[in-house]
Amino acid sequence: MPNRIARSRLAEERKAWRKNHPHGFVAKPETAPDGSVNMMVWQCVIPGKEGTDWEGGYFPLTLNFSEDYPRKPPKCKFPNGFFHPNVYPSGIVCLSILNERHGWRPSITVKQILVGIQDLLDQPNASDHAQTEGYQLYVSVNCFTL
Repeated sequence: MPNRIARSRLAEERKAWRKNHPHGFVAKPETAPDGSVNMMVWQCVIPGKEGTDWEGGYFPLTLNFSEDYPRKPPKCKFPNGFFHPNVYPSGIVCLSILNERHGWRPSITVKQILVGIQDLLDQPNASDHAQTEGYQLYVSVNCFTL
């Protein structure tokens, strides 16, 4: 049953995204060479927010949904080595709304996830860092201490 629930919800998300999504963002299910669509893996692009150091950039991100979606959040992953205080060296994003025990709610949409990650790029959460080097640089540049 979770398989049908996850795929049904993702089909709804895809339809809603096609009707209304933020300018510059891309989010679509992965297409295999044979033309089949994998609704459980979405290839996305997050634009850098205007007026920030990220402006003008387009950042690839993969959303990996489990069969337990929407009960459990997707794993959101930038390419390996993405440099940001809240992104693990593996590329996995550390964001409260993606934490299945603390911040995730099944009502959170793909659109909300992507906009949240865009906001995180310029406004890191220093109290929940995922990579030491990125965190230390952020703290030193911003004279921020915990």
